[in-house]
Amino acid sequence: MSPRALKPLEPSATPPELLRNFCIIAHIDHGKSTLADRMLQTTGVVSDRDMRAQYLDRMDIERERGITIKSQAVRMPWTLRQAQGPDITYALNMIDTPGHVDFTYEVSRSLAACEGAILLVDAAQGIEAQTLANLYLALENDLQIIPVLNKIDLPAADPEKYAKELASLIGGKPEDVLRVSGKTGLGVEELLDHVVAQIPAPQGDPDAPSRAMIFDSVYDSYRGVITYVRMIDGSLNPRERIQMMSTRATHELLEIGVSSPEPTPTKGLGVGEVGYLITGVKDVRQSKVGDTVTNAQRPSKEALPGYTDPKPMVFSGLYPIDGSDYPVLREALDKLKLSDASLNYEPETSVALGFGFRCGFLGLLHLEIITERLEREFGLDLISTAPSVTYEVKTDDNKMFTVTNPSEFPSGTKIASVTEPMVKAAILAPKDYVGTIMELCQSRRGTLLGMEFLGEDRVEIRYAMPLGEIVFDFFDHLKSKTAGYASLDYEPSGDQEADLVKVDILLQGEAVDAFSAIVHRDKAYAYGVLMTERLKKLIPRQQFEVPIQAAIGARIIARESIRAMRKDVLAKCYGGDISRKRKLLEKQKEGKKRMKMVGRVEVPQEAFIAALSGDTETKGAK
Repeated sequence: MSPRALKPLEPSATPPELLRNFCIIAHIDHGKSTLADRMLQTTGVVSDRDMRAQYLDRMDIERERGITIKSQAVRMPWTLRQAQGPDITYALNMIDTPGHVDFTYEVSRSLAACEGAILLVDAAQGIEAQTLANLYLALENDLQIIPVLNKIDLPAADPEKYAKELASLIGGKPEDVLRVSGKTGLGVEELLDHVVAQIPAPQGDPDAPSRAMIFDSVYDSYRGVITYVRMIDGSLNPRERIQMMSTRATHELLEIGVSSPEPTPTKGLGVGEVGYLITGVKDVRQSKVGDTVTNAQRPSKEALPGYTDPKPMVFSGLYPIDGSDYPVLREALDKLKLSDASLNYEPETSVALGFGFRCGFLGLLHLEIITERLEREFGLDLISTAPSVTYEVKTDDNKMFTVTNPSEFPSGTKIASVTEPMVKAAILAPKDYVGTIMELCQSRRGTLLGMEFLGEDRVEIRYAMPLGEIVFDFFDHLKSKTAGYASLDYEPSGDQEADLVKVDILLQGEAVDAFSAIVHRDKAYAYGVLMTERLKKLIPRQQFEVPIQAAIGARIIARESIRAMRKDVLAKCYGGDISRKRKLLEKQKEGKKRMKMVGRVEVPQEAFIAALSGDTETKGAK
């Protein structure tokens, strides 16, 4: 703990000029959470005895994976030494943000609650794709940027080289880039001094009707909804009645306070402060992220500009293995929606899988995290169908269909056109891998938009690509082809027409909607062969022969057969006439034919799980 870390001031006694609101933005694994840990120790809000790594990451899943999923706000005191006159104690509100592209929405909400941002770059790896994306987000929000190089204690660190790179990117001199080590705490005190000196104090009208922006909320099973707000105008006090401006719902404030870093009740929140509100409300839909909170007796006339609703990029069906868990899954999704505003879902039914939900995610990691949280926190066993994206299908009779699931693809009518979502992808990598990356992008129907060198040996390659080609395993292939050095960031860039077809998988002539997929015509054959071969291995043999076919409309493009289980009917024939044996075999053949006409193919649950494990595109489908 630094000697300059003093007891926190009461929020109600903190004027806006003594407040500083900032967040830490960086690429994944550049040391944001470690730097936040050192700040908590340096400012004394967490004692050395209570300290643990990734202190602000509350979920087990965040600790195990070493990534931040949820933004976390914390209030810290910091005393600035004055050459003349008394020292001044400031209250710093810091928000630790995620770094992965799938959680950009969390970052954008955090930026709206701040006046400044620490742009953190690993001194051994340099600028990565998500660093640039987050920097542009911060610049759009007119935030004061403080460039910082982290991990300068590493043997592989090259602070001089990357300081030049950072300075040329944001404008300035290399010597202005701060150098810190989140692990050892070196340079953290100087960084906190810079935060106080460079980041502007929050602006607002203390006498205006109160307005607070909800930037996050979590569900607590004992206390109900905990809403995190940033005060813009006026003040909020305990026991006053508040109103949510979008839903017009009114509640009484049971508790108001700040996170430092544990929830600490206070006498109120004033202009520019970041804190939490508890109203005892249990309904998760009452506290919308982006809503404005105001005083019920003296409400504000206009709400604050909210956040744009996040657009789901990837869709997947979630089904409980035990059908009776459906109501539990619905309640679990309701609760997760509160702590993750970017999750979308609606009920759907599948012939093969029963009742479930069609969920929209921001990316594959987002899908993986949500599925794992549902399984851990709510004890659910789930099947998730292969991820897909939204397609717009136009038929010959000028009808438009929005397709998020292959089963919604119109059949029995001629298709005039299919449009698919496109993204602008930015890939940063060492220049040695340019050829490999271009080859990979072109195999995924990418169009080169441009290439730019960000230093002597780092290059940024920009491609326009179909989102459907990225969501499966593009990132894994990119990492393996570039020895882990490349980083990827992408953003939506509209729609484009493409030659897409629906491939149906038929079992004994009946389509199984869970195995269908929408793919490019050039890859349809490979997908058909892949799925028929896979299902041949997964589905157990029946008493009759089962054909597995892949079809585009009425045209069969691939076929495999599961051989029937046969009893040895000739076992009782010892020698004798051949015609008797033939007669027995013909009788068995007739029986198998009758069985095939009335028999149903039972596909075990394990076969669905294995076939739909998201790995539906493998080497054959490239």
